Amino acid sequence: MIVGVLKEIKTKESRVAMTPAGAEQLVARGHTVYVETRAGEGSGFTDSQYQEVGAAIQASPTEIYATCAMVMKVKEPLPVEYPLIRRGQVVFTYFHFAASEELTRAIIQSGCTAVAYETVKKPNGSLPLLTPMSEVAGKMAVHEGANISKKLTAARANCWAACRGWTLARCSSWAAEWSASMPPRSPAGWGPRYICWTPTWSGCAT
Repeated sequence: MIVGVLKEIKTKESRVAMTPAGAEQLVARGHTVYVETRAGEGSGFTDSQYQEVGAAIQASPTEIYATCAMVMKVKEPLPVEYPLIRRGQVVFTYFHFAASEELTRAIIQSGCTAVAYETVKKPNGSLPLLTPMSEVAGKMAVHEGANISKKLTAARANCWAACRGWTLARCSSWAAEWSASMPPRSPAGWGPRYICWTPTWSGCAT
């Protein structure tokens, strides 16, 4: 199969759908891998690293879509990409169709085979692609919260690590999961599976 790896164009998205190690595995199994130039740059991978493991570099998303039987992304295709998707082509990415009727209709009309990372399941029902992403997001939330806290408090000093002589503060985390399988709790039929409050961490602030 000819597999294409696209450069993300969504605002503030710098991840890449395949690392050089992943490209190496596909090439070793007889597949052809094309990577859009600078696709891995935001994640710290250069074009030359992909070339060293046997992948070829292409200059534009138009070339990737036109050449490859399967294209891989991290985030859902944006409107500018809709016309590039071909009938019968496999598009492998996070789609989250429930969040966009426009995207859903565009993909249906394209005639492609859409494989959503978030729906891939193991025989035991676990989600091998969605779960690690959720775990990473949960861990990063602490860092992002710290950054936002610094901006919101401006002149006030904030420190999220234990410092000598500072008053300890508590940090709370909220977790919520929404599932269409739950009894309807809204007109759309979606409801919270659980919402929990957990004291998770001690930091300090003035």
